[in-house]
Amino acid sequence: MSTTESAHSDDELFVLTAVLLTPAQFPSVLGDDYPEACAGLGLAPRDTGYGLVLGQDGGGARWTVATDDVPLVACAIAAWDCGMAYDLSPGADSIVGALPGWPLALAVSAPGVPRPHDPAPRDGDPAPLAPPDAARWGPAQRRLGADEIALRWAVWREQVDGEVTFVAPGAHPHHGVRRVLHEARGYLAQPPPPGRVRSSFAAGEARTLRVDGPGWSMVARTDDIAFVLLDEEPGTVHPVGRGPELPGLLASLDALAAHPA
Repeated sequence: MSTTESAHSDDELFVLTAVLLTPAQFPSVLGDDYPEACAGLGLAPRDTGYGLVLGQDGGGARWTVATDDVPLVACAIAAWDCGMAYDLSPGADSIVGALPGWPLALAVSAPGVPRPHDPAPRDGDPAPLAPPDAARWGPAQRRLGADEIALRWAVWREQVDGEVTFVAPGAHPHHGVRRVLHEARGYLAQPPPPGRVRSSFAAGEARTLRVDGPGWSMVARTDDIAFVLLDEEPGTVHPVGRGPELPGLLASLDALAAHPA
């Protein structure tokens, strides 16, 4: 844990974690694409993105601080992922905003300060950020579900008995899945907003794709199958078999995708 000066007050911010907000990598809970995620935080969608620093002030209040020092935040995340200490202290001149609350659920808190709570409202302050309600199903939960599949691909893959035949986007037996495949293919002709299609490393030379659209999410491996989630079907995951056409679609989406630096 490290500290930085809060952009909202003179209190120190006890840093608990940080995430990137870039076209290639952003918390899916915030939106279907990068501009939507930025808009929800009142930020302009800069090409180079932001780092989001989540912490508590001296009174225990939750704050999310946005910084344009993306390399600093990326270095901190990489160090923490390796189990190394890293003092994440963005300079005051790099801080572009501070919002009450946290957009993500955190199970940790700063020692020596009161339990995490939203700061007292002040005139002009936005409503505190909060993670989505896990008890209901909606776009945020759908995107989080796709993230979970991407994170635990092998576990989900083992649950699929056989593969659903993929002949063409209009041939899948499920209407909602057909719509998703049609709209995903449409991205190749008319590129969507940044972040709608993201690509990350997978085993071997494969890539993991996260593709989102209005009311749907798809997660796929370029060397394997895909899974589709729909807003109108809470908690249901539809596998899409590889077949003769899916490989080309996934390869084309990967070429279109935003890739982490």
